[in-house]
Amino acid sequence: MRLSRPLFLYGGFAGVALGAAVAHAAGVRIDVATYLWVQALVTAFQLMVHYANDYFDREADVHATRTAWSGGSGVVATGALGPRVALGAALVCAALGLAVTARFALAGNATVAWLGLAIAVLAWCYSAPPLRLSARGLGELDTAVVVAVLVPFAGYAAFAGRIDEPLSAVVTSTALAMFAMMLCVELPDAGCDRAAGKRTLVVRLGPSRVWQLITIATVIAVAHAALIAYRLEAGPWLVALAPAVFTAAQLLRVVRGDPRPAAIARWGVLLYATTATGLAVAYAALAPR
Repeated sequence: MRLSRPLFLYGGFAGVALGAAVAHAAGVRIDVATYLWVQALVTAFQLMVHYANDYFDREADVHATRTAWSGGSGVVATGALGPRVALGAALVCAALGLAVTARFALAGNATVAWLGLAIAVLAWCYSAPPLRLSARGLGELDTAVVVAVLVPFAGYAAFAGRIDEPLSAVVTSTALAMFAMMLCVELPDAGCDRAAGKRTLVVRLGPSRVWQLITIATVIAVAHAALIAYRLEAGPWLVALAPAVFTAAQLLRVVRGDPRPAAIARWGVLLYATTATGLAVAYAALAPR
């Protein structure tokens, strides 16, 4: 519990909700038991990443200035718990996630089973050697693919048993929002990451180029999400996406001014949360076809 970061778990909940909402709009029946199983799969692997990050990033986190959104849990870095506790917790959650993945395979849903394996591998490789994608400037893309693409895919396929084309267009918005969020939350750690040899995309590009990428990804993500909701002709689409539009405006205001990394991190997290949630609400409002 001390190692956990509940705020970041929302991304997994929003992703599953989005996939299920799109399935509902397509006329697929949603049942509570299946929903809970696919959510368990996603949350187990998400917790695995949290604990693995604390273990594999402990040297960089020692010198980090922690915020609510960056710097890890701080529990291992400060010595409050030993590194083996974090590694053990990560392996237990990995086993739980794989067990749920196997359950979907045995139930005949091969699509979710393959998605679960992909989530497990890409999530583990984020911070764990030998790939350690987060230290190679690939962690941002890896996270966008896992959280903003594969998780909604799993939420959809848990009920539909397949992945359909409409969902591919939806995850374009969430992937861009997640990519922007990752850049935002890495900014506070840029100094300690550079000192520890962790070559994140922020370290490689520098703040000025990163702020440009954040701006481009934010504008496209929110505009694309609004366009999707508008084309759905869902009554509350504007209300559903209003928080995302407001969040994007606040994030761009901070970026254009005197950017404070902690403030950018906060608005970056809210950007993904409001974009994914807004799209989920827009689809959930549709009558099944």
